[in-house]
Amino acid sequence: MATPDRLTATLALAHALSAAERGLPVIPLSRTKLPALRSPHHDEHTAEGPHTTQQPPAPPALPAPPAPPCRGECGLPGHGVHDASTDPAVVRALFAAAPWATGYGIACGRPPHHLIGIDLDPRPNTEPDAALQHLARTHLFTVPPTVTVLTPSGGRHLWLTGPAGVTVPNSASRLAPGIDVRGAGGYLVGPGSLTSRGVYRLAPGTAHLPAAPCPPALLALLTPRPRGHRRHPPPPLPGTDRGRGLVEFVRAAREGQRNTRLFWAACRAYENGIGEPLTDALIEAALHTGLTLQEARSTLASAARLTTGTRA
Repeated sequence: MATPDRLTATLALAHALSAAERGLPVIPLSRTKLPALRSPHHDEHTAEGPHTTQQPPAPPALPAPPAPPCRGECGLPGHGVHDASTDPAVVRALFAAAPWATGYGIACGRPPHHLIGIDLDPRPNTEPDAALQHLARTHLFTVPPTVTVLTPSGGRHLWLTGPAGVTVPNSASRLAPGIDVRGAGGYLVGPGSLTSRGVYRLAPGTAHLPAAPCPPALLALLTPRPRGHRRHPPPPLPGTDRGRGLVEFVRAAREGQRNTRLFWAACRAYENGIGEPLTDALIEAALHTGLTLQEARSTLASAARLTTGTRA
């Protein structure tokens, strides 16, 4: 009879193989939610041995350019998300090399699904569900019914699919406080995985759903603007929908959320070129929530320094 640890590993492999059959590339994870296999390059070093002759050493050569990080080109396992595969034989080999694995990760941004994970994590003084709905109202999109995974911490992972050729980067609280994004180079903990905090489970009523396509307006928020030769259009006035949405986001803050919401809204305003014209409206909204004028100005100055390198 299998021991509990062995049974856990067997279940993790079974869940991973089921995901791989649906075209989702997977890797084994430990209870810490980190990749279970250690990097094969962990102990590599380039220490030189002592000189064995009495001749003076040769002049130092120019340093060689650093080698690019290995992403599995060496053929050995232990490269995190770069090991992810849908091949059942490869998946079994990865789990055989990590018999302590208790879960599995699903690589995001990989074909055929180009998975995007929206991680709604209820941290102190954050309301990610409300923030996501606010973004949906402000940017005129609807969050579609989709695969949803319940996390042991009380959060949710929404699975969406993206178009080929569009790279969605990973981010933490860039969209809004408590909303993280898993994109290219990231992974989601798969349902059925056991971690030190508990088990990840499919939300009732979503197991039969396919991962829904990401709404175009949301996809635009998730993808970074191209750098380089950018034209800077004149900033919209504070009365536009974009500015009004940020101000209302601040005005709706309750005690414990006020500073966080003001800082987030100010960062988004400066990033979009409307920080200066929106300053008075943001301060008024902050005063409405109960912040003092000094607190509001200090938070705006911090946001300006972070996003533009200047003081508000």
